[in-house]
Amino acid sequence: MPEASNRRYALLATTLAAFLTPFMGSAVNVALPRIGEEFGMNAITLGWVATSYILAAAIGLVPLGRWADIRGRKRVFVWGVVVFTLGSIASALSVSTGTLIAARVVQGLGGAMMFGTGTAILTSVYPPQLRGHALGINVATVYVGLSLGPTLGGVMTQALGWRSIFWVCVPLGVAVVALVTWKLEGEWFDARGERFDVAGTVLYSLALFSLMYGFTLLPAASGGVLVGAGLAGLAGFVLLERRISSPVLDTSLFSGNQVFALSNVAALVNYSATSAVSFLLSLYLQYARGLDARTAGFVLVAGPAVQAAVSPLAGRLSDRVEPRIVASIGMGLTVVGLVSFAFLGNVTPFGLIVTGQVLLGAGFGLFSSPNVSAIIGCVERRCYGIAAGTVATMRMVGQMFSMGIAMLLLALFVGRVQLTPNQHAGLLPAMKAAFVVFAVLCLGGVFASLARGKLHGMVKDEGEGMKAEGQAESDARG
Repeated sequence: MPEASNRRYALLATTLAAFLTPFMGSAVNVALPRIGEEFGMNAITLGWVATSYILAAAIGLVPLGRWADIRGRKRVFVWGVVVFTLGSIASALSVSTGTLIAARVVQGLGGAMMFGTGTAILTSVYPPQLRGHALGINVATVYVGLSLGPTLGGVMTQALGWRSIFWVCVPLGVAVVALVTWKLEGEWFDARGERFDVAGTVLYSLALFSLMYGFTLLPAASGGVLVGAGLAGLAGFVLLERRISSPVLDTSLFSGNQVFALSNVAALVNYSATSAVSFLLSLYLQYARGLDARTAGFVLVAGPAVQAAVSPLAGRLSDRVEPRIVASIGMGLTVVGLVSFAFLGNVTPFGLIVTGQVLLGAGFGLFSSPNVSAIIGCVERRCYGIAAGTVATMRMVGQMFSMGIAMLLLALFVGRVQLTPNQHAGLLPAMKAAFVVFAVLCLGGVFASLARGKLHGMVKDEGEGMKAEGQAESDARG
């Protein structure tokens, strides 16, 4: 098969997969009030319907990205789509809160296998001069999923019930598996034959689970204990990884590569500041403003639609202009949008809500694909899976922190009660406090983004690694 055709199949398969998870997440956010009503969930438990997926994906991303580097990225990607599709079926058939959350965990593990390999596959088949554009298209598809999720999810929830959201992902998953199996040629495992770090994987998974789960329990004492244990576990994990020859996460990527380290920090901060926005706005529109799921979905579509339009342009721009410049401008716009949401009230015009979403959409579209291009573009080929898994982990951990902040503030202002149209007095102050916190976080991220140094000075030697002079130039200018 011609190389150009194989690239197109790789792009089609990974972008279809990239559509699935954001569509699911944004559609579920709109459906949460209906889900909570059916199962009698309180505000905190309702948050776990979204959070359980994010937690499972965050734990699995780095180990599964490393496993893909060793065993084959295409193989792990296909199995990820299969597991995600099975989790979607289980979610649609759920009969209780427990079974739904368990099914969402399965979806999260499948999502981790896709996230940790899809970007790495694209980076493997596209040369550096075309990579930003390909990643921009991939990221744009994510935003198409985010755009269609609220609208289609709202319409489907209103007309067919919330379970239809999960059923619609099943044929798409089957189509992706068929496309990759029959059309995409080749396999990519630049770390083939290296040992998989089982001990590091176990320690990393337990530490991250303790940290993330503990954060959602704050301000309870048990939450503080788990957060402390998680931080200690992550410190132990870093020490362990420095001592072994084939680590699950090469920590030298952070200590010896400024572009990689600060680009990941910028991603973590950006997702921490933005991921819970649609969750909070969905609750606000349906409880504080009395909209139904379909109408709320139409209001929420503006931000993702702008993201989908801006992202490919930002990816192409980052092939010519330093990614840190493009991404930092995007984060600045995001700060402005978050500040505008901190002033929402019971009678805020919907036009202002849409304007705030447009600012967030433009900001995130400018940030995401240039930032991903910077992270993947500054490492050796053998580390593509790890790098893809790392940036996806930053996204998932950021989403987890964002949801954790939102759930903590809901617990403080609303309490552990079931949200109803008549029981939402604390929702508005909790939401305003969250947007203030998010704006401050994102403002700090602008400085991390600007400080990362130059990427275009880094020269790849036939894909085999960074030339020393390129790294030295980046370090000097950083």
